[in-house]
Amino acid sequence: MSSDKMYDLIGVGVGPFNLSMAALLEDHPEVDALFFEQRSSFDWHPGMLIEGTKMQVPFIADLVTMANPKSHYSFLNYINEQGRMYPFYFLQRLDIPRREYNDYCQWVAKQINACQFSSRVDDVRYIEDNETYFELNVIDTETGDKSVYKTKHILLGTGSSPVMPDSFDRLPKEDVFHTAHFKDHLERCRTARSITVIGSGQSAAEAFRELLKEQREHKFRLDWITRSPGFASMEESKLSLEHFSPDYVDYFYNLPQSKKDEVFATQGLYYKGISTHTVTDIYDLLYEYSVGGEVLDVGLQVLTEVDGIHQKAEGEGYEIACTHHQEGTSFIHETEVVITATGYKPYVPAFINSLQDLIQWDDQGRYKVKADYRVEKTKEVKNEIYVHSGISHTHGVGSTNLGLAVHRNKMIINHLLDKEAYPIPDQNVFQNFKPQS
Repeated sequence: MSSDKMYDLIGVGVGPFNLSMAALLEDHPEVDALFFEQRSSFDWHPGMLIEGTKMQVPFIADLVTMANPKSHYSFLNYINEQGRMYPFYFLQRLDIPRREYNDYCQWVAKQINACQFSSRVDDVRYIEDNETYFELNVIDTETGDKSVYKTKHILLGTGSSPVMPDSFDRLPKEDVFHTAHFKDHLERCRTARSITVIGSGQSAAEAFRELLKEQREHKFRLDWITRSPGFASMEESKLSLEHFSPDYVDYFYNLPQSKKDEVFATQGLYYKGISTHTVTDIYDLLYEYSVGGEVLDVGLQVLTEVDGIHQKAEGEGYEIACTHHQEGTSFIHETEVVITATGYKPYVPAFINSLQDLIQWDDQGRYKVKADYRVEKTKEVKNEIYVHSGISHTHGVGSTNLGLAVHRNKMIINHLLDKEAYPIPDQNVFQNFKPQS
């Protein structure tokens, strides 16, 4: 199916960032927009929607409030329409359950007709005819039907994908899997004789904590291995959190690219560490389990590099080659199930290849991005590629932080409408990131 209709904006992917844009654009009917998502419904990191896990940002970092607190799509209105206002009031918390954030986003997505699910964007081409525009091929993942859409601008919100070392990725998925699929394999874990978690970030800690809760009931050996010096807490002090502000984004953006890469490499604990409450939960469980001199069938191994893995020649399980990188000693760790918390990388869809000649790339193969989230192009054209994904190298540590989603969309909408639809304050934090004259 083809249509001659020209949209103002088409978004690719419906995660929190693009869903926020779709919700905000409900207040701007002059913008004709569509958003395509290949999944059948909104589902945010379903493999890690563990009961008891909390969001790492306050509920005010919802899809709309920082731009329009009066919006129908605010989290507080969701709570009100669910009949949960008093339970939420008595909860007395800024952070909310991760499962509730996902339910809130599903509530929003179901109300916005511009969000089209089961729709995979298969290709995007830049057309230069009587007018210039982008042409998108879209496949209905349920019926296989193909459609063609035209738009003046596109917005990439394709998120990230799990990273697995090659030697791990080739092994049976039921035994060796990424934390992104943790809930899918929880029953398998309960039947295992031994489980090893590799990595030291929040996802690793949450998987370990969940397994630790069940370890004594299901009688499996539980190990946690990291190359880090320790299981470090995330930097969560209030002044440190100001690094997730528009002010710091602006400061970071204006650094030379070589300095950005250098600085970003030192900021892991702003976004890669473990929440203090998660570390506390784990320690409290270990302490309680050890009462009365009980011997724990649990191991926490730091300073250890995982060099490789192979399936045991006989019997079930795997041998993991490890090196203690301070002592320089090597050893083999045996386990039946392996859970890797080896991070995520920006998902760059294959259709970007069709736009290679229009996009400017840096010397590391990353697209160049302007301060207002437009991809830099090789020629002056009026059609824009706005981006939410893969911009840590240009916009820094807050690029995947939900607390900046609305700010980013405000800037994109302002540019899209060529007016200040949303004021952008000059000062949002107490500290200065650059010298004051």
